[in-house]
Amino acid sequence: MAWHDGTVTAPLTPPHQPNPHDPWQAPPSGSHLAPAYGSPDDPDTATELRQAAAVVALLTLSGIALGLLWLWLAPRVPLVSDGSAVFLENSEGEEAIGADGTFVLLAVAFGLVSAAAVFWRLRRGGVYVVLGLALGGVLGSLVAWRVGVWLGPSSDVVSRAREVGKGVAFDAPLELHAAAVAVLVWSIVAMAAHLALTGVFGPRDPEPEWGGAGWSAYYGGPGEGAPGGPGAPGSGAPGAGVPPKPPVVGGGSGAS
Repeated sequence: MAWHDGTVTAPLTPPHQPNPHDPWQAPPSGSHLAPAYGSPDDPDTATELRQAAAVVALLTLSGIALGLLWLWLAPRVPLVSDGSAVFLENSEGEEAIGADGTFVLLAVAFGLVSAAAVFWRLRRGGVYVVLGLALGGVLGSLVAWRVGVWLGPSSDVVSRAREVGKGVAFDAPLELHAAAVAVLVWSIVAMAAHLALTGVFGPRDPEPEWGGAGWSAYYGGPGEGAPGGPGAPGSGAPGAGVPPKPPVVGGGSGAS
């Protein structure tokens, strides 16, 4: 309260209206606090790295199952020897590319399953978990490739032809002709599926409710300083943007 020309003026800020620039005031109605750093909903970097390492290890071990399935389901390529050379028994057969197609289809299935499992277990998995999916898919595919070749028919075709004899068909070694592409399928499908699941079913950040009730509670009452209200600058209402005249408490010729 101050004296000016004999009149007593009240402060411009109402005594019960909160200061909008006060950092210690309560948050507006309808707002939500962000999850604490390091909580299960917002894991820290060390936790994400541990989760990514676990994903890489599990996917790499899953490559053994992929290799066994590939060995079981891949079509065999029959070979035959005439005593001097080894030939395809059916030169027009499609068994040679069937092994690659079987591996790719199995890799797609493993990519979808691994992405769904990781998303179900780690709903808020960050970039490290996605990188773990990518690296684990590549390592798992490499393991599957080696398991299938190792447990499949012998790669020493000449010794195998001599063993079975002339004119007797035997299985060619299990090979992956488009290996550079096939070993990436698992990773690509897993990352794409995880991204899609996160976009559709992932948690949403709560949005503040800045409706009429929220603004009223924040600014001390309906229409008091709320954007777009009668007294807000630029609202078009009469007197918009003009501060109210200070109330006259008393009069007289007192000293300032």
